[in-house]
Amino acid sequence: MPRTNWAGNLAYGANRYLAPRTMAEAQATVREASKVRVVGTRHCFNDIADTTGTQLSLEHFNRVVSLNESARRVTVEGGIRYGELGPWLHQRGYSLRNFASLPHISVAGACATATHGSGIDVGNLATAVAAIEFIDAAGDLVDLSREKNPDTFAGAAVSLGALGVITKMTLDVIPAFNVRQQVYRDLPVAALDEHFEEIMAGGYSVSIFTDWRGDTAAQVWIKSKVEDAAAPEAKASFFGARAADRNMHPLAELDAANCTEQMGLAGPSYDRLPHFRIGSTPAGGDDLQAEYFISREHGPAAVRALYSIGDRLAPVLLISEIRAIAADDLWMSPCHRRPSIALHFSFKQDLQRALRVLPGIEEALSPFDPRPHWGKLFTMSPAGVQARYTKLGAFKTLLDTHDPGGKFRNAFIERNILGGAV
Repeated sequence: MPRTNWAGNLAYGANRYLAPRTMAEAQATVREASKVRVVGTRHCFNDIADTTGTQLSLEHFNRVVSLNESARRVTVEGGIRYGELGPWLHQRGYSLRNFASLPHISVAGACATATHGSGIDVGNLATAVAAIEFIDAAGDLVDLSREKNPDTFAGAAVSLGALGVITKMTLDVIPAFNVRQQVYRDLPVAALDEHFEEIMAGGYSVSIFTDWRGDTAAQVWIKSKVEDAAAPEAKASFFGARAADRNMHPLAELDAANCTEQMGLAGPSYDRLPHFRIGSTPAGGDDLQAEYFISREHGPAAVRALYSIGDRLAPVLLISEIRAIAADDLWMSPCHRRPSIALHFSFKQDLQRALRVLPGIEEALSPFDPRPHWGKLFTMSPAGVQARYTKLGAFKTLLDTHDPGGKFRNAFIERNILGGAV
């Protein structure tokens, strides 16, 4: 039976799958293979982790290596998941600045694809990366860091899996903090349009869920640091939305048992900033996902554009989410040098129907220079994607330096990074 990604929409084409238990085994695998791609928790919806050669898993490389309290940095192996790292850090008085919505995804995979949480002052997950260790195309270990390689490290943090096999990562940490989460229902679209910046700044992390129809957005999830005096106290309403009277799932008709605690009950950052609980199964792979990043200044206009095509999306859409992410300097980050809004789409498990509506979404967003999420579905032309990354040439040079023969390249990289004219 072929191996598939988490959603089941893609059967991997690798002719060999290996999960080495030691560094020597991992290095030998890379040396012997003609083509290699690392697969993480299989949560990408396109072929970014696929290969015609060897697919390598770091599932056994899942330890915390060290915690440097004076430098406020933690070093972890490439296969560790956020749901494993978060509690470990909290027990020792530390936290990451942000967490992904799903705690079961791997740290290295999330950073390599610029996956994110939410918060107007919080960057994507890769912004925490201070150093990496990876196996290069020759099978040798290479170390790069923010301090030692200031000219190129911004290209290595979001590597798209094309730099090498990331065996260790060093991440910035901050003192542990608690978060409370409050959900509001039926936010008037008129209020979202008029008060967009205020709403997105309504907490440490804010998520808006909508199906792009009617005159309200279904839910607003506000996650606030408990000690943050600027964070609003839980109120009966939020810009016209009413406080939920129970824990909610993003799909209101579903049981919220797998969702992180709400109703203003404070808890550790690792157990509130994600939408779903550690150890839970948020979904059975029954959705397909796409996501686009635009400059935050265009948020209200982009929201209006999507509401104008909501009826076209409805037959295939489960729910959408609107989040804010801070700007960064990472070369291949969709938030490179612009404060961003992420517009996320969860579609029903019907790939062909989802692919048919994506061009309409991309056309509606085209005035706002959208950048697609590297690990999700999109139909934008390779030339269009490449044109949105001003450091693409430098990134190609970085890949050539560490992988001159293209061992870590695959169809996704050839198509979207190396192919076509820019």
